[in-house]
Parts: sequence; structure tokens; C-alpha cells
Amino acid sequence: MQHCKKKTNSQPIKTLPFVYYYLPFFLIALVGLGSSIYLAASHYRVHTDPTYSSFCAVSRAFNCDTVSSSHFAVVLNVPLAIWGVIGYLLVLALLILAGRQQAPKKRLWPSLFWISIVYSTGSLILAGISTLLIHSYCLICILTYLVNFSLVYYAWFVDRRFENAGLFMGIVLDMKLLWSLRKVTIPSVAAILLLAGSLIAGMPPYWQMEPPPLSDSLPRGVTEEGHPWIGAENPTLTINEFSDYMCFQCKKMHFFLRELVRTHPNQIRLVHRHFPMDHDFNPLVTEPFHSGSGKMAILALYAQAKDQFWKLNDFLFNLAAQKKDFNTRSIAEQMGITSGELVAALNSRYLRLRLKHDIAMGIDFGLTGTPGFIIDDNVYTGNIPADILRKYIK
Repeated sequence: MQHCKKKTNSQPIKTLPFVYYYLPFFLIALVGLGSSIYLAASHYRVHTDPTYSSFCAVSRAFNCDTVSSSHFAVVLNVPLAIWGVIGYLLVLALLILAGRQQAPKKRLWPSLFWISIVYSTGSLILAGISTLLIHSYCLICILTYLVNFSLVYYAWFVDRRFENAGLFMGIVLDMKLLWSLRKVTIPSVAAILLLAGSLIAGMPPYWQMEPPPLSDSLPRGVTEEGHPWIGAENPTLTINEFSDYMCFQCKKMHFFLRELVRTHPNQIRLVHRHFPMDHDFNPLVTEPFHSGSGKMAILALYAQAKDQFWKLNDFLFNLAAQKKDFNTRSIAEQMGITSGELVAALNSRYLRLRLKHDIAMGIDFGLTGTPGFIIDDNVYTGNIPADILRKYIK
């Protein structure tokens, strides 16, 4: 059966039954919900699973993991993806209420329009952040942007087909409808507010990775080539890591390996080497990238000479993760020395040559990025396969 709506010029416009408008909107919202659930799970795994890499981490420019590891991926102590899940659940709840009315009296499309406008505005802001600050795009995030824009258009389109009040006055009518259904809407709104408040107050900050404590009982030293090591004095497994302080995956893997060392202190030795992906230091990097990581590596080498390498190593990883400006004063305070000493260290020809040697060794091993791991002359990039570790530890 077809329904007609008259235009002001008295020419009728034939419209399809309401279900043909309703179901596509519902399905688009479900796609958004599914995408947000995936992003929330991916965000968790990116920060907790050292072997995880999402299917959309395809390049430096298009990498969901890079976007997830950014501090922009968390707002009000809650991952953005979870806010997305809540938003799409709200949209679907309103859709269910809208579906209860008869077609000529359909309501809530103005409300759905304005909710979609809010999320679409957020999409534009996040797209700008990805372009200007993160320099990488998340393919699934782009899908959610398209979903949000589609919901805006579709809500406007359906409202035009079945409503004459307009998108502003329609909000007033929507509120009247929701109040008439208050036995359903009030508990629903209360549940959403309670959920949001609970998340803001009690969401475990799993993205704030902290290194295992540095126990004085855990052996540490320097290899014959001059590289700092921590762990077993007579190891069954020696892992040489090439790392960059501004590389999120480097930090995640380093802290994971340090935990392995802590739990297997008589079996595993971790040897640290520097491979900053800084265009001012690394010949493989031809354009600005991880600027400042080379200077951080030099300061870590200086800290090694002061027998403070592992302490400053953890500090530098966390400093880079917080996206704070490179500040020699805060680093000097951490080491208990003067800023002048650190400035002199940054200009030290000897330390620069040592860093250059580390980078050259990484290139000789065939590394093109970080983190890189050398085990028994075998090279592993990004992470170490679990079956390799199982050969040495239970």
C-alpha cells in the first residue's frame, strides 16, 4: 500500500510504506554499533596484547593501531569507541520507540537527526586530528564517519517524508512523545546516565601502561659491546631489542618483555639497543618522523654512563606517551643532575657515535622499523611469535 503526502503546489508525492524507510536506518545504525564494538575491543587489545595487530593496520598512513594508541582515543577517561557504542545504542533505542507509532504520526526523527549531527561533528573533528596531529587514519573509524553522515541525511529525509513540524519544532513534539512514554523513557535515560557516569568514574585505565617495578634483586649489567641488559646472568634466552622511545609498539613490547624478565629472572636476558626513527639521526627516515626520539636515545646513553639507564628508560617511554614537549629540565630532575650536563650530553660526539653505531647495526640486521628483536641471529619485527618464546619458557 502506498501513502501520499501533498506538497504546497497540491501535487502529491508518492511515498513507500514506512518500513522501507525505517529498516535501512536501523541497519545503518547497526553497522555503526558493530564498528564501535570492534574499535572498543581493538583499543583494548592494542594496549594489552603484545602480539595483536588489527587487520586495518596496513601502512603508516592507514593504521587503526596508530590511531588507537593515540591519547586522542580517550575522552573523559573513556575510550572514544565506547562513547560510540553508547551513542548507537541510544539511536537504536529511539528507533524502537519510533517504530511503535503509526506511519502518518511517526516521531523522534528530529531527535535522531540532532543526535546524528552531534556525532557527525565529532567525526569531522576526529578526521582533522587524524590528518593534522596523528598523521594516520583508521579505516574502521572512517566507516563510522560515513555511518554518522548517512544517519544525518536519512533522519532528515524520513522527517521530510512523514512530518510537517520541521526539525526544530519537531524536537518539542518528540519530547512530548517521550514524556507520554515516561514509564519506558525515564528508566532508559537513567540507565544511560548511570552507565556513562560509572564509566567516567571507574573505567580501568588499561591504556596507561606502566613498567614492572625495578627490583634491586634483578641482575643488570652491560654486554661486551656496551649495551645495557637486565635479567638472567646465565640466560637460556637472550633478546636483543632495537627500540624507539616515541614508538607505541616499542613501549608495549618493552614493558611486556620486562614483565617476562621479572617472572623468569633466571632464564631471560633483555638487551636494549637504540633505533630511533628520527629523520635527524636515522638514514632510513627521509622525512620528519618521531622528531626528538634521537635526542632521547642520546640521553639514555648518557644515563647508562651514570648507572641510571633503566630508570631513565622507563621515564622516557612514559614521557613520549604523554606527548609532552622535550624538556631537559624534567629529565635532569629525574636523574638528579643539572640541565647543563644534559645539554652537554646532547652535543657529545662520543654519544652520537654510539647511537650511530646502534642504528648501523640495526640496518645491518635488515631492520626498517621498530620495534625489532634479534634472537639467535633471527630477526623479528613488531613482536616476537609466541611459539619462539615457548621454546625457552613455560
